[in-house]
Amino acid sequence: MRWNVVGMEVSPPAPGRIEFVHRSWPADPQQLAVIRRELSAWLAPLQLTEMEVADVVLAVDEAAANAVRHAYGPDEAGVVDLTLWTEGPTEGSAEGSAATLCIEVVDHGSWRPPSEGPTDGGRGIPLMSHMSESVLIHFDERGSRVLLRHRIPEPGAEREHEEA
Repeated sequence: MRWNVVGMEVSPPAPGRIEFVHRSWPADPQQLAVIRRELSAWLAPLQLTEMEVADVVLAVDEAAANAVRHAYGPDEAGVVDLTLWTEGPTEGSAEGSAATLCIEVVDHGSWRPPSEGPTDGGRGIPLMSHMSESVLIHFDERGSRVLLRHRIPEPGAEREHEEA
């Protein structure tokens, strides 16, 4: 079996891994549902639990929504780029070490720092931080990049259970 990812023919990754996926969407609020749906499908090879998939999708949705709402002016067209890949445990890692899912959400607009006063919203960055192992945000004149990292338990590994 061969996969076509970003116009390239590649062999499928090892079970529980994603080599590389990249896609761009118009920075349009209506595209957020499409992003969530496609992301969920891309996560299937990782054999995550429903809760783990929901956490990843929610964190990415927040990053993408921030790009859609804040990166571009009202009359400015823009895009949201999403790239995801997995990083396996490094050689010499402890046995049973988890791999990491990395997802980068990029816009090419202008950074607007979170406001100090009350706003409609403003919970995206704390929510991403809660749902992800780590969140890195970089912005410059080229736009904003949000890197979300999520631990991927080994297939069959015991998972932590969180109470809702």
